[in-house]
Amino acid sequence: MTRLFIVEGLPCSGKSTTAKYMAERLSAMGRRVLCVDEGTGEHPADYEQSAYVTGGQLASFPPGLREMIRSRSEPRLDGYVVPLSKLGGAALQRLIPYKIYDSLPWEAEMPLMLDKWRCFTESAEEHMLYVFNAVLLQNPMCETMMRFNFSMEQSLEYIEKIAEIIAPMDPAVIYLKSDNIAESVRAVSEERPGWLESVIGYHVNGAYGESIGAKGFEGYIACLEERQRRELEILERLGINRLVLEGPRQEWNTRICSFIGVRPRSF
Repeated sequence: MTRLFIVEGLPCSGKSTTAKYMAERLSAMGRRVLCVDEGTGEHPADYEQSAYVTGGQLASFPPGLREMIRSRSEPRLDGYVVPLSKLGGAALQRLIPYKIYDSLPWEAEMPLMLDKWRCFTESAEEHMLYVFNAVLLQNPMCETMMRFNFSMEQSLEYIEKIAEIIAPMDPAVIYLKSDNIAESVRAVSEERPGWLESVIGYHVNGAYGESIGAKGFEGYIACLEERQRRELEILERLGINRLVLEGPRQEWNTRICSFIGVRPRSF
């Protein structure tokens, strides 16, 4: 029985809305559900907005800061994972260079992330259904593809390791395919001041964006188009239970409910 549902797709594809709808329908059927959106802070299977310092690195910090970090962190592997939301001021600035996403070298980041997935799978409640937004494909692709410019095969190899770890939960992926990426991004950007400039900078200045000479809005869209192409191929090759949604959106909720085995909402 599937205990983990993961909603994937590009930015502005409707992942958050879809994940919440799924959780609401599952709850209405009497199931215990934990829905975790992206950007919500501490995540049971992800290190969003967290830093990691080894024991050796921490030893070089001033004593007061060292003790503060120890008291607010989680010992993992040979170091400490620190939620950045628990820090401010000089302490926060000191840890930004150790941020897991965006800063750590891949050889340090990958084992940490796989360890996090193992901890989640081993500690997940047996009778709880989990609905996640974007942690199986989007986050790994932002790192392996956009940040490091790894090949699709390298991205696949990493995501396969995650899929193997979560296999006991019989995971299922709902992928929201974007047919007109530029139009979707423009529509959402009007509701999020400053967001578009930030994501354009992240993508065109990353290793993949630089490798294709990406510039401005068009360069950002080119990055997303290739990411979606790779994600769909990776999803196909993973062999994981999946539903790829495209075409008329008014039919999506009915198809989602059929896929997860619940009744659509009555109006």
